[in-house]
Amino acid sequence: MVEIVEDPQMGFESEEDDDELSDGELQEAFAKGLLKPGLNVPQLEPTKAVNNVEGLKKCLAEFKKNLPWAERLDLTNYPAADIVAKAEGRAQQPEGGEDVSAEDDFQREMYFYRQAQATVLAALPKLHKFKIPTKRPEDYFAEMAKTDQHMQKIRKKLLLKQAAMEKSEKAKKLREQRKYGKKVQTQVIQNRQKQKKAMLSAVKKYQKGMTDKLDFLEGDQDQRPKGSAAKKQINKKGPNSKKKYKDKKFGFGGKKKGSKWNTKDSHDDVSGFKAKMAHGKGGKHFGKGGKTNVSFILFLKGIVHPKMKM
Repeated sequence: MVEIVEDPQMGFESEEDDDELSDGELQEAFAKGLLKPGLNVPQLEPTKAVNNVEGLKKCLAEFKKNLPWAERLDLTNYPAADIVAKAEGRAQQPEGGEDVSAEDDFQREMYFYRQAQATVLAALPKLHKFKIPTKRPEDYFAEMAKTDQHMQKIRKKLLLKQAAMEKSEKAKKLREQRKYGKKVQTQVIQNRQKQKKAMLSAVKKYQKGMTDKLDFLEGDQDQRPKGSAAKKQINKKGPNSKKKYKDKKFGFGGKKKGSKWNTKDSHDDVSGFKAKMAHGKGGKHFGKGGKTNVSFILFLKGIVHPKMKM
């Protein structure tokens, strides 16, 4: 068995590595009290910060070049005066004595902005002194970072995307129009079926003798204007130029209004009287019992098929 030697600093060490100890040996060492807590935790020495001033100055002297300011364009200055504090009447802090909180985003950004402002105010006179232009000329064209071929590809992609969007919008509008058209079509069909149903019910009532009115046959005529309104529409335009020319050439044609009125002579003339027609023995009648054949009239109107049973 390997002997375990205690160490006042590290606790204990074995003659061989700890990895070679078996479980039984570790259990025996733990029973004897040779194992102490913290033995398996590595203890690292604290690192010391090195501030080699001489080495830093040597490195700075190696890469530092004595170039004119026009080539370096470097400035080190304090921020400009706080205009907001001045307008509010607050006391101005001396240069370099401001306490800027790193946690306050607004205060930190304003400090950067004022420092950049002071740098610009100090740099412009120096640039003018060295006759360095500070404004871009009017005929200046900057070189593009991307080539014309690349921009043409981007333009093509944008045009394709725009065309696809327009196509989808048109398809969407067509779908909406189709839905609206189907809705209107179904509404018209329902109205027609409703009118047809009402017509058939009225016909059945007439056939059963429940009513003697034929108002349902005049449904199309009811939609037309009646009376003076219809006459106004007929006489609104008046005769055309061709009719006016013929009336001027051949005359109006004589009086036509009241030409079929009875006179005394026509009232006394009974030569055209027929007894059979007067007593209902002659002539033709539709349907049974002298009634009007409604089915035949509906067939002529295109509402009922002749083979359809009422």
